[in-house]
Amino acid sequence: MSDVSSAQSYPATFSPDNPDNLAPQELEQIQQSAFRAGVKACSPTLIGIAAWGLVVGIAMIKTHFTIVQALGMTLFVFAGSAQLAALPLIALGAPLWVIFVTALAVNLRFVIFSVMLAPHFSHLNFKQKAFWGYMTGDVSMAFFVARYPSEEPQAGKFDFMKGLFIPNWIAWQIGSISGIFLGSQIPEDWGVGFAGSLAILCILLPMVMNRAILVGVLVAGGIALATLTWPYKLGMLLAVLVGMISSMAWEEWQERLNGNSAVTLQNKEKQ
Repeated sequence: MSDVSSAQSYPATFSPDNPDNLAPQELEQIQQSAFRAGVKACSPTLIGIAAWGLVVGIAMIKTHFTIVQALGMTLFVFAGSAQLAALPLIALGAPLWVIFVTALAVNLRFVIFSVMLAPHFSHLNFKQKAFWGYMTGDVSMAFFVARYPSEEPQAGKFDFMKGLFIPNWIAWQIGSISGIFLGSQIPEDWGVGFAGSLAILCILLPMVMNRAILVGVLVAGGIALATLTWPYKLGMLLAVLVGMISSMAWEEWQERLNGNSAVTLQNKEKQ
């Protein structure tokens, strides 16, 4: 999470993690409940996440990484798309700056995630933002934004995020480390990567809860398919941006349409 959004200023006695000034015991119960809710929300996706981690772990070994190098990459990088994009370049001996720019381009969507999360957690210090920024994942972000669309302080919000991010990280590392140690024994025709994608897709589809989200998904999906051949997966970034804008524009248009309909109805009743 970055400091793209300026930090909000609160009164000295105000805590964004406890905006209602709850008693310690009550606050602790809310935080524990929120953490469990986060774990429960993300738990159906963990098999898919682990499968993707397994694919990346196998890919690192097949790129002739040593065990130590592969473990270092999975623990410190924690970015599957960037890792898969960088591995062929590493195998070809590409310059370091080319590998870095490629990984940066693939992960540009996390700049968007950072902008979205910053207002929620502007009160955190730099080390906390850096750590939880590292822990951020695509699916976890989707669950968080679905539960907390408002940036207003709310007890348990931070704990819900922890409940999403921590299991996601653990599942990825279990899958990736398994792939590192078992990579040479797993046949390529098992289709593990497709299984992971399918599992995540099945979980995300029920999250399309209204027309605005559906519009965003359809627009983003169409752009992603149309730009499939773009280098460095830049089409993914464009798809995310335009999908979000389309969803917000649809929602705004619906609100105006409903507002105009209400005004028209009131005018008819007055006549």
